[in-house]
Amino acid sequence: MKRSFSRRNFLGVVGIAPLISALAGKKINSIQETFNSSAVNENNIAEIIETKTICIEPGRFPLSCITINKDGHPVQASNGIEPNRYLGWPTVVLTKNNELIVVYSGDRDSHVCPYGKTQLISSSDNGKTWSQPRTITNTPLDDRDAGIIQTRKGTLVVSWFTSLAFESPTWKGAYNKYARIGEKIGDKTKKEWLGNWMRRSTDMGKTWLQPTPTVGTAPHGPVNLKNGHLIYVGTGQYKELGPVVVEKSIDDGITWKVIGQIPLPPLAKSIAEPHVIELPSGKLVAMIRNESKEFHHGFLLQSESFDGGKTWSVAKETGIWGYPPHLALLNNNVLLVTYGRRKAPFSQRACLSYDEGKTWDLDNEIILADAFNGDMGYPASVQLKDGSILSVYYQSPGHGQPTNILSTHWRLKK
Repeated sequence: MKRSFSRRNFLGVVGIAPLISALAGKKINSIQETFNSSAVNENNIAEIIETKTICIEPGRFPLSCITINKDGHPVQASNGIEPNRYLGWPTVVLTKNNELIVVYSGDRDSHVCPYGKTQLISSSDNGKTWSQPRTITNTPLDDRDAGIIQTRKGTLVVSWFTSLAFESPTWKGAYNKYARIGEKIGDKTKKEWLGNWMRRSTDMGKTWLQPTPTVGTAPHGPVNLKNGHLIYVGTGQYKELGPVVVEKSIDDGITWKVIGQIPLPPLAKSIAEPHVIELPSGKLVAMIRNESKEFHHGFLLQSESFDGGKTWSVAKETGIWGYPPHLALLNNNVLLVTYGRRKAPFSQRACLSYDEGKTWDLDNEIILADAFNGDMGYPASVQLKDGSILSVYYQSPGHGQPTNILSTHWRLKK
């Protein structure tokens, strides 16, 4: 049965989709912007330690404040600077040397624009302070989403996908503003760069090797397997396989091979942005974003594999409303999924499974932070050495303000 693409899949097909300034190159104190609510305070099994903004990128360039003088010449009418930049779709990793690294799409005008770059911030003090943003990828197209892992060999692997959605009339606001930019990008360049990508660093992010293509894409990238291989469950098409394909790398992320696909329910239509994890038993659990209004209404789908990702069960509804998912295994072998609730009440959320994903503790869904609107989410989580958890995500700090990168530091109650 032919399945339609979700918003994120469409963006891939057509080619996707407090204020502060700091001295460049210096470490900054994170902004203490806390989002308290009665809902957050009512978490039964979790305690919120701190929620704060960890990255804001101020505007740098003059606004287009042009007027015509008495002689009929265009002149700069004011010295205004563009607003803070739009930041989105982060992923976090805790490295072997106890450094936190967050990658995201930054230096953007808005949700859809030509300017997105893959950027990186880091923290060596468990998230108390963070470095200034550093650009690690800036292709000729819009670089969106960013996943990151550290392999068992110590290599950093970053994933992302490129977009031309800003030149599509489907995105009217972006098209009206940026269509001429799309015209300036040659067809050869578009063909060369439009797609899904990985790149590696063998020196802890000081330098990055050339990008290599992948078939699929997913916001939080691939994951490690116990045998040292990497597995990547993403949205893509390969021959007769898709839209959720499974890729594997046996050479530390240098090359990737499609090994299977995840079967979907007959009525599934709006499928995108999966994530996967390997559990102590060796079982793989994948969860998938599904926002089909006439079917699942935003409930995450879940599938399992018992043979290393070659074959999978038909994805089934979990009862967890939100997207997209990020899976993490805690030190006590409890499975954690974090996700954004992108309908009222908007919030960043988490849920636990104590039986390797067979059931989820929906009665004790955790609210990590409230949000102001639906342009938010994509939380990713890591467990720190002391057992507490750090979740990073994007959202606006207030009505009318561009989105930033935030973190919630929290712990499970004993």
